[in-house]
Amino acid sequence: MIAAAGLLSVCLSATEAVSANASTVHHKKKVSSSKTTTKTTTKIANPIPLVVYSAQGYDKAETTAFSKKYHIPVSLDDNSTGPLLTQIEASKNNPKWGLLWVDGSTAFAALDRQGLLIHGFEPKVNFDSLGLASVPSDKSWVPTGVTLMAAMVYNKQKVTSPPTSWQQLLSAKWKGKVGMNDPSQSGPTYPFVAGMMNYLGSVAKGEKYFTSLKANGLVVNPTNGPTLTALANGQIDVALVQSSAGIGAAMSDKSFVVKYLNPVTLLPSCIGIDKKAPKKEQEEAKLFAEYVLSQAGQKVMQHGDPTGDSLYYPVVQGVNPLPNLPKLGGVKTQSINPYTWGPLESSVNSWFTAHIVQ
Repeated sequence: MIAAAGLLSVCLSATEAVSANASTVHHKKKVSSSKTTTKTTTKIANPIPLVVYSAQGYDKAETTAFSKKYHIPVSLDDNSTGPLLTQIEASKNNPKWGLLWVDGSTAFAALDRQGLLIHGFEPKVNFDSLGLASVPSDKSWVPTGVTLMAAMVYNKQKVTSPPTSWQQLLSAKWKGKVGMNDPSQSGPTYPFVAGMMNYLGSVAKGEKYFTSLKANGLVVNPTNGPTLTALANGQIDVALVQSSAGIGAAMSDKSFVVKYLNPVTLLPSCIGIDKKAPKKEQEEAKLFAEYVLSQAGQKVMQHGDPTGDSLYYPVVQGVNPLPNLPKLGGVKTQSINPYTWGPLESSVNSWFTAHIVQ
């Protein structure tokens, strides 16, 4: 079923309403305030290493600040989302991770369906409307920020009349000039692919769209960085990437422009905690999630990758987006149901690899 598209407010901020998007995700529920379901402590006696799997640009800064504050050792495995999920799948009978922090709630819904995440934990923070709309009803993961997928980035010196719809990307004018990421490597890209399938009405219709895009010369790179490099080198004229990466690129290269084709998919970054991890490590992971969403943790998150992942819309009250983050008036957005699309990620990515990448 096609999710209803909403409008992001002209002054999208941490305290503003999200539009009607949250109502399209049936497993989520809105609550009037954010209360802790499972309490955390501010001190862990005899701490053990907290193993963090993360694909966030600010994760090193955040884990360092957390470890310094609470004297808890952290082992950070920083990688792209695809390889991290592969590691989790390979070791699910004897997991090596304690906490996963990546973009896209679909990945967490798939893990939750496998019984790999703890339930019933919500940090002691006041979520804003974006945050409330991103909390699952079983509290199996914690939202930490929201970006959009996909942003359209182009060079205004080369492109004077950019595409205005997804369908226009299939025209001869853009043959061989459109680039995007590989969803099996880039965590934010699967929700984009799933979002297009959701918008078009079915998996089959989405496959037909991407098959047409490939026939029109689609260029697929592993992640945001190589796709934006292809744009900078003139290999492509239009890059479809995560909004934070696109905005960051435009901050560095003034010839880049970021626009949005309707609709774009809301992409929450999330933290999930391993259900099979030692209880002490679970308590440390809960404390880490709480720290990330605290004023101090948000400051680190917003400054750890200032031209990349730090360019997100906050999900807690009292935190404003970075000044360089553009206001997004009139952009149609959609939420996709992670419990519908999460279990399909492996099959959709396999199809994309076999028919679009190769």
